[in-house]
Amino acid sequence: MESVNETANLKDMPCGKHSVRLLQTGETYVCSSEETLLQGMARMGRKGIPSGCLNGGCGVCKIAIRSGNIKKTGAMSRAHISEQDEAQGVVLACRVVPLSDVELDVMGCMKKTILCMQCGAAQAGEPSSIPK
Repeated sequence: MESVNETANLKDMPCGKHSVRLLQTGETYVCSSEETLLQGMARMGRKGIPSGCLNGGCGVCKIAIRSGNIKKTGAMSRAHISEQDEAQGVVLACRVVPLSDVELDVMGCMKKTILCMQCGAAQAGEPSSIPK
């Protein structure tokens, strides 16, 4: 994974479209290098994906990058993302853009929402990939 410790100037970054995969659900979406992972995720049309302040302060959109390269676009609250977390790929989706295809795990409030949505689908008679 590329370092996320440097702040990017979006105007200086190469424009590209990248595939982003949510490992918990297997869903993928396309996200350009000109938008944050959270902005791209919002275009999926899913209802109930929580977002808060949209500027790195609330910690609601916490994710763990499992593969791929990202670039930090601004500060993230140290109350939610420590320097050690960030070095291990734990970031806020509202503050990073993809530089390549990315696989991520959703954490915190978002993880709970995604898992609840899967449980609801299973209760409605659709298969669920949640291990029991």
